[in-house]
Amino acid sequence: MNMTSLIPWNRRSPTAWAAERDPFTLLHNEINRLFDTASRELGGAPLALDGFGGWPRVDVTDAEDHLRIDAEVPGLTEKDVEVTLKDGVLTLSGERKVEHDDSDRRVSERFVGRFARQIPLGYEIDEDNVTARFANGELTVTLPKTAQAQNQAKRIEIQSAA
Repeated sequence: MNMTSLIPWNRRSPTAWAAERDPFTLLHNEINRLFDTASRELGGAPLALDGFGGWPRVDVTDAEDHLRIDAEVPGLTEKDVEVTLKDGVLTLSGERKVEHDDSDRRVSERFVGRFARQIPLGYEIDEDNVTARFANGELTVTLPKTAQAQNQAKRIEIQSAA
């Protein structure tokens, strides 16, 4: 048995088709679409994505001498993304454009529109040696720490209570 057949709203029965044409369901879907569009136009992610930390999704690696940010940006090119560093905050921004007609679309779950993701770094960065590479839908930004930032961490010895 297919798992999707167990989910009532994925079955193609006459009642499911009737519900899709119900004016209240259509109104509900249209209001959701309007709120998502308004949220994107104001610089945010769609409301459905807000609880997941934003878009694009990132991995932050904190090595001894550098930070590395890996961001998933499928469907984009390096020309669609801008990387800026200001006051210890790395900003990944850009726009994912729609390249097809939406007039017949019934459901849209993919993210389109402008995005901006800000990542506070927490270290002094050697701004002259920051690099960004883009390959296969993944952006990698390497941010070398300054010598002073590398020496900030101090190991604290833990003593036993006995």
